[in-house]
Amino acid sequence: MRFFSKLKSLARLSDVMRRQLEMREIQLLAIGKQLSWACYRAGQLDSLADVEFKIFSQFGDDGIIQWLIHHLDIPHKTFIEFGVENYRESNTRFLMMNNNWSGFVMDGSKRNIADIVNADYFWKYDLTAKCAFIDRNNVNELVSLSSFDKEVGLLHIDLDGNDYWIWKELTVISPVIVVIEFNSIFGANRAITVPYDKGFRRTEKHHSNLYFGASISAVHKLAERKGYSFIGCNSAGNNAYFVRKDKLNGVVGERALKNGYVASKFRESRNEVGDLTFVSGHNRTALIRGMPVHNIETDAIEAF
Repeated sequence: MRFFSKLKSLARLSDVMRRQLEMREIQLLAIGKQLSWACYRAGQLDSLADVEFKIFSQFGDDGIIQWLIHHLDIPHKTFIEFGVENYRESNTRFLMMNNNWSGFVMDGSKRNIADIVNADYFWKYDLTAKCAFIDRNNVNELVSLSSFDKEVGLLHIDLDGNDYWIWKELTVISPVIVVIEFNSIFGANRAITVPYDKGFRRTEKHHSNLYFGASISAVHKLAERKGYSFIGCNSAGNNAYFVRKDKLNGVVGERALKNGYVASKFRESRNEVGDLTFVSGHNRTALIRGMPVHNIETDAIEAF
């Protein structure tokens, strides 16, 4: 009897926690809607940081995206996001819930995808979630499964590894907005990325967790070749924003890389056993000095 009584108590506690979470999300969405109106009223910006706010994004990207979708001509209200984990913290979740956009998200973890499918929001919105480890050989096939029009509204790439190589290979869609994670520790001058490795896993490549992705310069050069203009970075210095050149207008315009680049300050370095070490600034560079990087201008592997 005690055992069943404990089970009932746990069930009641779980129900209470679920209701509290639902109430918190309702409050967050209400706050986000008000903040969105402020973004809509904002015109040209000195910096994307001027419209930042966070509801479900890790940093202030929810606000940047709200500003962009209001000021750009986007025929199809669709998004695709790579590397969403369990989607609790994501750059497109507020877009889906506040603006009712349709989405297609992917992650390499079956557990993460199961969490998304079992979430209360999953049946309320037009969201498809697929478990897949994305590489440059399968990315076009996987993206085609979305059945979206080629002119997707927003693409977000956050894979902590082959981000540059995946975007380079992606040809089946032509998004209006592209948000891509970059590695600020690689600096702003060298056009470099981690060498392509189909099975790239960030922590396995280097215990510091700082060896991943591409420099802002490498991503910028790729964007130019694909017909996109750089419009800035979030204030955290981990996401770069690009808009297709034919969609630029009097409010959303191109920005010089030197004016829009933001160096990151967050401290996510780890030691050999996985504990955070909180290394700051240029000291982070020393942790991965000598690691191989691919120079996209010379097409050669060199030391960082």
